[in-house]
Amino acid sequence: MEKPGKTINLPQRLGGLIRKHRLKLKLSQEVLAEKADIHRTYVSDIELGKVEISVTVASRIAKALNLSLNRLVKEAEEKSN
Repeated sequence: MEKPGKTINLPQRLGGLIRKHRLKLKLSQEVLAEKADIHRTYVSDIELGKVEISVTVASRIAKALNLSLNRLVKEAEEKSN
């Protein structure tokens, strides 16, 4: 969650949205990682906003979450406004 006076950057917003959608689908980090062909610890780092991900990885995650990359990015941008 955003703390007063603290700006959340795009990796944090995107990571939070990925986590939200993953939990909505009742997927574990392990299952999402398998579907997106990435390591489980990388999913954790992404969800915590610790890393900036490539468009390729973001696209694979979006597909694993049954979302378009466009929707995921748009949600992250809207959340910043």
